Amino acid sequence: MKALCDCTVLVTPSSFGRHDPRLHSMLAESVGEVIGNEHGRPLTSDELRDILPACDGYIAGQDHIDAHALQHAERLRVIARYGVGVDRVDLAAAQARGIIVTNTPGANAAAVAELSIGLMLALARQIPQANQGTRRGEWPRLSGVSLAGSVVGLLGLGAIGQSVARRLQAFDCSLQAHDPFVSADLAQQLGVKLVELADLLANADFLSLHLPATPQTVGLVDADFLARMQPGAFLINTARGDLVDETALYRALQSGQLRGAALDAFRQEPPVPDNPLFRLPQVIVTPHMGAHTAGAVNAMGWGALNDCLAVLRGDPPVHRVV
Repeated sequence: MKALCDCTVLVTPSSFGRHDPRLHSMLAESVGEVIGNEHGRPLTSDELRDILPACDGYIAGQDHIDAHALQHAERLRVIARYGVGVDRVDLAAAQARGIIVTNTPGANAAAVAELSIGLMLALARQIPQANQGTRRGEWPRLSGVSLAGSVVGLLGLGAIGQSVARRLQAFDCSLQAHDPFVSADLAQQLGVKLVELADLLANADFLSLHLPATPQTVGLVDADFLARMQPGAFLINTARGDLVDETALYRALQSGQLRGAALDAFRQEPPVPDNPLFRLPQVIVTPHMGAHTAGAVNAMGWGALNDCLAVLRGDPPVHRVV
């Protein structure tokens, strides 16, 4: 590969290269300098504002990349998102500065789909409660729900929603989805019935969210949305925390409108320890780990690295967003 010599690249995802050291070595051999993330967490806008002026390329995790962060990034040519979501990137600000933004669609689809189904099963069979009770010396007789014969609703049928649907075909459940951008032919191939949102909420025993965070979807799961769900249903969110009004969700769970919820994403990450949802035994929480398998991490790493280096070489990236 042609050396890029004088280029400086910032890499912020803590899992970049964790399972494949070749990612680090290829990046180091291709550019003049690599800047790492010493904080071990997503960087704030202020932190990026101080770092980005020295950078030509940027492999970005869940950092807050707004106009303020890009204010003095005169050298920056590419933001290569390590993942599919670009909701934390001010695309308009990047485009105004001539910065190319890329992402890695599909790289983590299987991993997130597997966690989504795992959370469904954990909710349905009360696995966390059974584990905790047994460890305490109890022998709890818990009554569960079977996925077989249940209606599983998928709100969003993109790469991850499709991966969930393919895997759930073996569970003898009825699959329904709402996604105005998906064709009836594709849904039929996946064994999914496309329905209106109102029907999906009324029918689903399990509702799994697979939407990006956009102005149209942020706060979508509010009190009205939850009230229209089938009483006693389960909600699973492995997408974006901004989709859900957490106060409304707490009230729906506390009242019994929902039987349980599993959340891998929160509006504030990490969430505060006294988040009211943590007090409810029918809520399962995980630390936004849907994409954190060796295979998904490697796929995101190579996708982000290849597109970052392509732009720095003057070549077109594979997955350009803007």
